[in-house]
Amino acid sequence: MVKQAEAGAPRKVAGIPLNVRTVAGAVLVALATWFILMNTASVKIHLWGISVVVLPLWAVLVVILAVGVVLGWFLRRYRTNRK
Repeated sequence: MVKQAEAGAPRKVAGIPLNVRTVAGAVLVALATWFILMNTASVKIHLWGISVVVLPLWAVLVVILAVGVVLGWFLRRYRTNRK
């Protein structure tokens, strides 16, 4: 017989709590990975008129994604500390 989960407790799949936030995060990671892998052309980035850098678009997208994740993490920490 299968044990019933307590009311309000998230289901676990392979030891990972499965809730809306986890599923949404996994979908966003999959979409971001697909989008990054589909954009492989090189692009020119103008750095405030000082210089021009040529990089593959996927590298630029990975850096922007990483910066966004770090900023989101800091903002979440800041909000929880203010409460």
